[in-house]
Amino acid sequence: MDASLHWLDWAVIVAYFILVIAVGLWAGRRVKETRDYFLGGRKFSVWLIIGQAFGVGTHAEMPVSLAGKVYLSGYSGIWYQWKNLFITPFYWILAPLFRRFRRTTIGEVYEDRYGSFMGQVYTLFALAFITLSMGAMLKGAGKLVAVAMGSAIDPNTVVVAMTIAFVGYSFAGGLLSVAYTDFVQSFFIIALSFLLIPKGLQVIGGFEGLRESLSPEMLSMVTPGDIGVFTILMLTVNGLIGIVAQPHILASVGTGHNEFSCRMGMAAGNFVKRFCTIGWALVGLVVAAMLIQQGRSPLEDPEDAFGLAARELLSPGLVGLLLASVLAANMSTGSAFTVDGGALFTQNLYRRYWVKDRSDKHYLTVGRFAGITVTAAGVVVGILLTNVLQAFLFIESIAAFMGVSMFGAICWPRANRWGAFASLLVSWGLFLVLTYQEFGVFLRWEAANFGIAIVAGFLTLVIASLLTSPESEDRLLAFYKCLNQPTESDPRTGEEKPVTEAGHELLFVHLFDLQLGRGFKHFYRRFRVDLTGLAFAFGVVVFIIVLAKAILYLP
Repeated sequence: MDASLHWLDWAVIVAYFILVIAVGLWAGRRVKETRDYFLGGRKFSVWLIIGQAFGVGTHAEMPVSLAGKVYLSGYSGIWYQWKNLFITPFYWILAPLFRRFRRTTIGEVYEDRYGSFMGQVYTLFALAFITLSMGAMLKGAGKLVAVAMGSAIDPNTVVVAMTIAFVGYSFAGGLLSVAYTDFVQSFFIIALSFLLIPKGLQVIGGFEGLRESLSPEMLSMVTPGDIGVFTILMLTVNGLIGIVAQPHILASVGTGHNEFSCRMGMAAGNFVKRFCTIGWALVGLVVAAMLIQQGRSPLEDPEDAFGLAARELLSPGLVGLLLASVLAANMSTGSAFTVDGGALFTQNLYRRYWVKDRSDKHYLTVGRFAGITVTAAGVVVGILLTNVLQAFLFIESIAAFMGVSMFGAICWPRANRWGAFASLLVSWGLFLVLTYQEFGVFLRWEAANFGIAIVAGFLTLVIASLLTSPESEDRLLAFYKCLNQPTESDPRTGEEKPVTEAGHELLFVHLFDLQLGRGFKHFYRRFRVDLTGLAFAFGVVVFIIVLAKAILYLP
């Protein structure tokens, strides 16, 4: 243990580890088969789904990268995390899809819709996505902890130590351990988001001192030339298209005992994250104002802003709480990725092609060790990674290019495997070529390049699908039969039963047969649950934006 931390800080960190590991092992005692390990038996309550959606979707690299971007570019940097704010209402209508798929992984969904080849393509993409994502989030946490401790510890040491902890309870309890620990860790993540702000405002003279120290451009939520309306639009499109193809999403939000749990869990869990984003952005502004007021040199690495604030603003005990919160943000996601990586390898490769017809216990063991292997690859990426923000944006971009074919699968029966594969090659290839030509590197996100690539991807999907044979009628009937039939499970037994109440049809599934000419009453009757939730959720979006702007005018 390093002497730069007070003993109270170490006490808080140790207590956190004991709490989380105990919760994970307690929840994991019920794992008996692969369905429990990979999906938690599809019996989670709305509260567990909220905690899981929030915890899995929130990583330590997010406050690190966002505070750094806001410190450098101003309040408008918030849109690098708020890129999904305007699509969060759509999570209400997306969430039921993941339950109706009735599968363990998105790779199996691709195989159901497009055949085994696209299932394998998706599996390779998903394993790469998990590896890169895990590397980015681990490095983000390592950088924050290292700076908070005065660089007395190497970030890569933090990466390795954190991984050992979450792999332990993930190995034992799978998604059951993930869900319960995510719920507990969500409270730590909220603490992480707002812990620094009261003391920081006190040091700089409150919001009045913030306004006096920083230029109006730094306090603007839209900055021409850096983060303008077009960039915000492209970030939004990136998030909406990419979310449906992210490999952890099915286990995170499709495992509720009914569709309401999935809907409310995905939407509410992500709205909590959007709210916490305000706290991360304020930290960046506070650090910028603090350095100006104190006449200090700018930070060499903007992503050190969050760690600097932690080291200089918090008293003993609170530093430990913040570091525990950083660990919570990463361990919640890392544990989910460990389980998801194991599921992808086991269900889509090992069980499907290599070793068939073995016992469920055998596949459970393989899934556990496969998850550890994927996690180890993520650690290597984290050690080698330098710029967390660009890595994060690049990862979500490749998910969007994969998401083109997933939206085609859901919304357009004429989409086929040839269109799906061609759209991926064209969009991804064009994005990489444009990025390399402009910047000389691949690991970078730029709004115009992404916009061109995503439009090319959708056009390719349509053209290639129309020029080639459609998928078989039997395949399409089986796929859409699942999407058209809502079910719910008994929380105790897990037994599924159909939901017969009207109003549960899904807008995304029926985009091309809405029959709008039959009147609004008919339209609302078909899509009542989707439409009611959408309207309320967009009201929440307006409230969050107004709140974020109004905060800056407080005394």
